[in-house]
Amino acid sequence: MTNIASKAKLAVLIGAMALPMGAVSAQDAGTVGENIDVYGERMQDGPTIEGVISARRDNQMQVTATDGTSTVITLDDNTQIRGKGGFLGLGSKDRAADALLNGLPVTVETKQLGTELIASEVDFKNEDQEVAAMIRSGTAQGFAEQTAATDALRNRVADIDQYNVKGTTNVFFDTGKHQLSDRAETELCSAAAEAQSMDNALLLVVGYTDSTGDYDFNQQLSEKRASRVVNYLQQACGWKPYRMLTPTGMAEADPLADNESEAGKAQNRRVAVNILVSKSVDGL
Repeated sequence: MTNIASKAKLAVLIGAMALPMGAVSAQDAGTVGENIDVYGERMQDGPTIEGVISARRDNQMQVTATDGTSTVITLDDNTQIRGKGGFLGLGSKDRAADALLNGLPVTVETKQLGTELIASEVDFKNEDQEVAAMIRSGTAQGFAEQTAATDALRNRVADIDQYNVKGTTNVFFDTGKHQLSDRAETELCSAAAEAQSMDNALLLVVGYTDSTGDYDFNQQLSEKRASRVVNYLQQACGWKPYRMLTPTGMAEADPLADNESEAGKAQNRRVAVNILVSKSVDGL
């Protein structure tokens, strides 16, 4: 880690002020090497961590390896962040740290202080950073369909499909329709606000129908309902596209109630908005 030596010199200076003149020799100062921090605690060389950034919070990031192992690493003022393969134009340390997006494959050199791992250097490929940025912004230029962004994340994190369900909101529709009611619109924004209060939350939107009509019609109707909900969540409720998994239409599958009664059918004409947090990042 760069600048550790300067911190060590400060530690030596503080110690020297508390000792008689000459008590700190050149040999003593030499024992305070680059693995001593300013508080006098010894820092050891830590492991090299390779994987995908699966969560960020403040000055910490979680890196998940291909075998599903997750490691929390601290970033500090001395962490060097480097992109390889072309000019990235990061400029400042703040902008460099902002480049460490979820979904970005990285190699991290670490120092270990007790049980804490501190990043001394974070390396990534610029082209991978561009892909991660596309996933974050959900740009049509980067991905013709949201499916591509979702698949990219799934392919990079081995257990991305394993989620904890934090809550589900169902909104309901009239027979054969995909328009949202006033009540549905209010409930969707409430669901988005609830998810927004959770770290690393994603939304999975699934559309359904009752048993009225043939399969092809119901499949298309369930997809239209899911798409309408996604659009409203993003446009009216402010939910970011990169935090939305690909919407799905399930036709009349997984009914909430019996399709033999009108009351049961009314419960089945729905879109379920599921708040999910990947098990690999839940609790970070």
